[in-house]
Amino acid sequence: MTSKILVIGATGYIGKVFVEGSVKSGHTTFALGSLNEKESLVKAIKQVDVVISALGRTQILDQRFLPSEFGNDVDRTVAIEPALSEFIMKAQIRRAIEAAEIPYTYVVTGCFAGFFIPSLGQCHLRLRTPPTDKVFIYDSGDAKAIINTEEDIVAYTMKAVDDPRTLNKILYVHPPKNIVSQNDMVSLWEGKIGKTLEKTYVSEEELLKSIQEAQHPMDFVMGLIHAVLVQGDLTSFTIDPSVGVEASELYPDVKYTSVDEFLNQFV
Repeated sequence: MTSKILVIGATGYIGKVFVEGSVKSGHTTFALGSLNEKESLVKAIKQVDVVISALGRTQILDQRFLPSEFGNDVDRTVAIEPALSEFIMKAQIRRAIEAAEIPYTYVVTGCFAGFFIPSLGQCHLRLRTPPTDKVFIYDSGDAKAIINTEEDIVAYTMKAVDDPRTLNKILYVHPPKNIVSQNDMVSLWEGKIGKTLEKTYVSEEELLKSIQEAQHPMDFVMGLIHAVLVQGDLTSFTIDPSVGVEASELYPDVKYTSVDEFLNQFV
């Protein structure tokens, strides 16, 4: 028997994909755009078994149910400000859920492919297709990130909804082909277009200065670049089996899209 699912933040970037994925996987699915109407929220929650929160950053602390994560492991982050403040808020939600003894699954997905891959890691440029002339490489470019398609993130989350192995655990979406560095991404792209890009290396010191000088929300985006592509925030730890499980190992039937395959659409 499949769970009835409520998606909060259903009109947002990842929320829309969650609604579609939930319906496709056979779940009776309810959608709510925001938390502004308390009566509507309470009524909706009473009709379902599982709540998936996909709220945006501005509503993180408004949550009163399973948290909006879908990114870094906020209890193991090495991020600096301004990204750190958001991760601290998400950690506060974890503690509140645990204190209330609400059953949970925290989904740690790494980076969204649609955000990171077209820019080859240069997220602040908001590129829709990878560059064919030059690219900025942050620090050495060797820090390993984890990048998954939004559809695969949803597919793994839907698998976990009714799986007792993920109850009160962290579900890490760390498929091996998607653990890549910025240099790896650039190399894959160069191979596909048969051309070497001009590389400009941005030192950590230069990036930190840019973060300090940037306006919001660009300072957050550049802080995320620092955390993921310089500090290796997503791969700076190993999964503790007492608290976490890895999605591609639990669900080998999910045929995820690799970073290499994702780049093919731009050729």
